[in-house]
Amino acid sequence: MLTFIVRRVIAAFFLTLGATVIAWFLVINSGDPLEAARGISDPTRRQTAINGITAALNLDVNPVARYFIWLKGVAGCFIGQCDFGTTTGLVPVTNALGSALLSSLRLVTAATVLAVVLGIAIGIISALRQYSGLDYTVTFLSFLFFSLPVFFIGVILKDLMALRFNTFLQDGAQYSWGWIIAIGAFMGLVAFSLIPGELRRRLAIGGAVGILFFVIMYVVTVTQWLLDPSLGIVGVAIISVLLGLGMTTLTSGLANKKSLYTSMTTVAVGIALWYPLQYFFYEGFDFLKLLLLLVVAIAVGMGIGYLYGGDDKGLSARNGGLTAFFTGLVIFIDRLLQAWKSYSENPAINGRPIRTTLPATPNLRGDFWIQTTDMLTHLILPTITLMLISLAGHSRFARSSMLEVMNQDYIRTARSKGLTERTVVMRHAFRNALIPMATVVAFDISGLIGGAVLTETVFGWKSMGSLFQTGLTQSDPNPVMAFFVVSALIAVLANLLADIAYAALDPRIRLS
Repeated sequence: MLTFIVRRVIAAFFLTLGATVIAWFLVINSGDPLEAARGISDPTRRQTAINGITAALNLDVNPVARYFIWLKGVAGCFIGQCDFGTTTGLVPVTNALGSALLSSLRLVTAATVLAVVLGIAIGIISALRQYSGLDYTVTFLSFLFFSLPVFFIGVILKDLMALRFNTFLQDGAQYSWGWIIAIGAFMGLVAFSLIPGELRRRLAIGGAVGILFFVIMYVVTVTQWLLDPSLGIVGVAIISVLLGLGMTTLTSGLANKKSLYTSMTTVAVGIALWYPLQYFFYEGFDFLKLLLLLVVAIAVGMGIGYLYGGDDKGLSARNGGLTAFFTGLVIFIDRLLQAWKSYSENPAINGRPIRTTLPATPNLRGDFWIQTTDMLTHLILPTITLMLISLAGHSRFARSSMLEVMNQDYIRTARSKGLTERTVVMRHAFRNALIPMATVVAFDISGLIGGAVLTETVFGWKSMGSLFQTGLTQSDPNPVMAFFVVSALIAVLANLLADIAYAALDPRIRLS
């Protein structure tokens, strides 16, 4: 494995180096960096500006030598002294790159994770329900989102999910009876489509889900829950138990009592710690403490699985770790919801919490929870925009991959041996269906960086997209090259991780 990684890193280094040579000569010949300076009317100021830009960008040096000067500065990153040069405005590119990169990575990471998880889940489900109404609906929506441009989706979401929703909150967050009935009927139809089996069973479950969401929407309207939301210990307990049962069903099946006991015990521990955690959350809470809590929660869940033992301790431990993760996530979301009212009533927000521009609200004061809520409200729209485009492709690839795997001989053999459908799908088909997806995800990460340029423009983010666009319009080579280098490194890293994922998913693949 180590030999393979070293060999790939060396090859990636020379590949990236060669790509930077091509990109460099394309960029420096795409325009004149002195064009704006030459437009200054005052001769003295004009000459001063030209001399400053010429010296800062080494324009008096031949292009080949300029490339090596730039490369020397970039190579300084290996010793902690990065220098991507300066802009035509004589501002160091490295300073702008740091904040822009963090903002863009936050956006791209959130969109990628959601697109991959949801896309694979939707694709697998539609493959298992091939030629059903659900499959046709997913196919239609996938092609629809895949064909729509990023900026169009962004503009539509800004109108529907931000401007109108904010106005809805300011008007009291009161759903009409028509909306309550429509949402209940829609969720019932979704449940009816997802549940396999006999028609009577599907109708019963769909009807129960529809009634449940009807009641939920009615309570949300009457209590104006959206203005001051909170799950409370009861809500956290119900959602955590359902998630625990769902994880057990997927990983081992409810018939595996040790795994079921692990899941429910983990949920019970999380619920018992809900009250103490409320006090812990208030005092100087930060991201590092959150990460530490998550690691401890997963370790406790896995430990519970090992203590219960059984024929497969590893399976129980994995189920306990996953249940602990989702239980902790529910508690975290509950605490964020508690900060919603304070955030919405902040003078900087003025009762319109879903933000349409910028990565953060300027001059917003507040604790960790207020700042985190602000970050998430700014991430919602651009993340959904990027996610919908990628989601369409992932769902189609996952569907076709799953259909191909389900028609293999070893799947028929597994079924003929009497294995349950859950075991056949989750243990035999699902893992092999993920192998082609590793390549798709790697390419998609590279594509999201490009898509983020348009998305950041629509939502007014001053991030990597803005850095790239400004550099192009002003014929400024160094910001464009910084964007290119970062994008190339992310693409190389994504492909390396995809190769490693092959070996993790398929034991027949050996990396040496």
